[in-house]
Amino acid sequence: MPASTAKILRVAVLADSDTRWKWGALTAHRISPTGAGETGESPEPAGRAVRLDGFLLRGRATPTARQLDEVGVRADSLREVTALEFLREMAEETYDVLVLALVGGGVQAMLHGLAHAWRGRARRPVVVTGYVGVVYEKLADGLLLRHGADLVLANSRQDAERFRAVYEGVGADASSVTEVALPFLGGAPYEKNDPYTVVFAAQPSVPENRRDRTYLLNRLIEHARRHPEREVLLKLRSKPGEHTTHIEELPYQKLAQKQQPPANFRLVYGNMGEVLDRTDLLVTVSSTAALESLHRRIPTVVLTDLGVREALGNHHFVGSGCLASWDQLDAGHEPAPDPEWVSRQGVAAGGPPSSGASYATAFDEARGRTSALLAAAELPPLAPYYTPVTAPGYLPGVLARHHLAPDGSPLPGAPAADKAAGPVRQIVRRAARGAYRHGVQRVAPVIRRMGEL
Repeated sequence: MPASTAKILRVAVLADSDTRWKWGALTAHRISPTGAGETGESPEPAGRAVRLDGFLLRGRATPTARQLDEVGVRADSLREVTALEFLREMAEETYDVLVLALVGGGVQAMLHGLAHAWRGRARRPVVVTGYVGVVYEKLADGLLLRHGADLVLANSRQDAERFRAVYEGVGADASSVTEVALPFLGGAPYEKNDPYTVVFAAQPSVPENRRDRTYLLNRLIEHARRHPEREVLLKLRSKPGEHTTHIEELPYQKLAQKQQPPANFRLVYGNMGEVLDRTDLLVTVSSTAALESLHRRIPTVVLTDLGVREALGNHHFVGSGCLASWDQLDAGHEPAPDPEWVSRQGVAAGGPPSSGASYATAFDEARGRTSALLAAAELPPLAPYYTPVTAPGYLPGVLARHHLAPDGSPLPGAPAADKAAGPVRQIVRRAARGAYRHGVQRVAPVIRRMGEL
């Protein structure tokens, strides 16, 4: 393992979707003691260069080349791996920092797998994990599956308090919880555009049924008709057949094919930051894009048309001052966000004068803790809260999904992880992934509808 004074800091990021890759790679740079600063400036003069190696966990949401290009985050190397291939790589290679940008079950499996792979080693990487955005569901479940990393990052003061409360409430060590902010906030402060542009930030799984998604699409198109002087954009996350962090069974593109929208209505893809550059009003149900927009002080609305409900995630924005309906927007309403609420979410550069909050210093604590861990002579073995003793009926199933035994070792008969996929194997994988996505997008909805008859 390289000493902390080495010239190059080696960082690995394991991600299972396009958005988690973006979060993981940007987080790696934000928390690296010598990485680029908050606005992308050059590393500190006395610092070390950072080498970032990316690993994409093979699965239903493995990003396509188009999605990776849209994310716009670059790495020194980037390749697709299985869980076992990644664990073998971590056993053989020496890294300083490892960021696990995965769903909770994936993080838990890797923590146990890494603990087994690094057994007996005097030095190991600093292991970091967290969330890609707003945490509005499965708080205890997701957090306990992430317990065991050296740093569990909380994207706001509010999240940090909730995370510590969960860990302390079950008797788990809460010292890993570290307050940061979303790593992809930034961009130019809001300035009015010509023409005035309304952007609806779509989400893959919220809302999830055809009726509600069609309703939102119709209201967006109707807003365009009512305001021909405005440009109205539907910002899409993925193209049909692609997957993001969440499954999208009913893409808005397909619903829009049956519509006849006015000329000032368009579907757009691309980097969210670039879209926000020309946004005058950001509208969403509960997308993390709302926090990006608020950070730039762009007028932002979280819709109440379908109710304020935990299932939609918009309950997270209670108290924000951003909740409104399409009827209100059609009538010209513009929201006024509550400054204290915004500050507690870790957004809005500088925050209200009384808060002392500043995005420029949001990652200082994490960077300092990472530096201290890198400087330590030895780090203790990874120790997740879930073990065969604390969760004997739950943990084995979580690990088995990644072909790991309860002790973190590969299960007997697990797929070989010692050779790269050949052309035929790659074709089979693509076909299998395509079949899975077809089943999710076409077959599963039909089965559900039949079950409702």
